[in-house]
Amino acid sequence: MLSVVLPSYNEEEMVPVAARTVHEILAAEGIDHELLFVDDGSRDATWQRIREAAASVPAVRGVHFSRNFGKEAAIFAGLNEAKGDCVAVIDCDLQHPPEKLVEMYRLWEQGFEVIEGVKSDRGKESIMHRFAAKTFYAIISRATGIDMSRASDFKLLDRKAVNVILTMREKRAFFRALSSWVGFRTTEVSYEVRERTAGESKWSTWSLMKYAVSNITAFTAMPLHLVTVFGVITLLTSVVLGIIALVQKIAGTALGGFTTVIILLLFLGSLIMISLGIIGYYVGNIYEEIKDRPRYIIADTCGEKK
Repeated sequence: MLSVVLPSYNEEEMVPVAARTVHEILAAEGIDHELLFVDDGSRDATWQRIREAAASVPAVRGVHFSRNFGKEAAIFAGLNEAKGDCVAVIDCDLQHPPEKLVEMYRLWEQGFEVIEGVKSDRGKESIMHRFAAKTFYAIISRATGIDMSRASDFKLLDRKAVNVILTMREKRAFFRALSSWVGFRTTEVSYEVRERTAGESKWSTWSLMKYAVSNITAFTAMPLHLVTVFGVITLLTSVVLGIIALVQKIAGTALGGFTTVIILLLFLGSLIMISLGIIGYYVGNIYEEIKDRPRYIIADTCGEKK
C-alpha cells in the first residue's frame, strides 16, 4: 500500500481538491493507497475540511496538531502515522503534480527505495526569493556532498528508508536533506512546479530565509567553521596593518589615524558580534535538543487505519 502524506496549514480551500484529485488518480491506476492529511495547527477550517474528506473518502485519514509546529514536524508525524509499504510526501496545494505519484510508485515497484522529485522549473518566483533559495541549496549541497539545488519535499520512500529516518531523534530534523543522506537505491523524477488553483502561499521570502537558517544550523556545523575562517582573516589583516604601522613609526611618517582606529574597532566589533551570534544559535539548538520535547503534539485524529 502507498501512503501519501499531505502537510496542511491554512489550506481549507485546497484540502477537498487535493483529497479528490489524488484519490482519483491513484484509484484509476489500481494503486492501493491512503491519504494522510496532517493539519499543522491551522487557524482556518482546514481540520473541519479534513474531517469531511475522511467521512466521504474511505482512503482519507487526518491528524490534527494542538498548535502550529512547522512543516518538518507535520512531515515526520505523517511518516510516523503512515501504514503503507512506501510513503510519499506531497504539498497539499498541489504545486507538486499528483500525476507524478504514479510514476514514482512504478519506480518503487521496480526496486528503487528513494524516489526524489526534482524541479526542472521553479515556477514564478521573485529575484530575491530565487537568490535566497540558490544560496541556501549551495550551502546545504556543500555540507552534505549531495547536489540539492533542485531538491524538494516531494518524494517517495520505501518503508526501510522511512523507518531509518524515524529513528533519528534530533528535533530540528531537515527532511529534505535526511531523505538524501540515508542513501539506499535512489532515482529521480523531474517535475515542473505548478501555480496554485486556490489559496495563497504561506511562504514569504523572509520566512524561507528563517527556514534556511534553521535547517542549515540543524544539519551542518559549517557556519561554526566560518567563524574560525573569519578569525584567521582578521588575524592576517591585523598582522599586515601592524607591520605597516610599525614601518611608518620607524620612518617617522606615522599620522594620528583616528579614522582608521574607529573603522578597525567597528570592523572587529561587528565580526565578534556576528561570531557570537552564530555560536549562540548552535548553543540554542543544543538547548532545544537537551530538553527532549516532542516534535509535535497530536490533538485529534480522524479516518480509519487500514
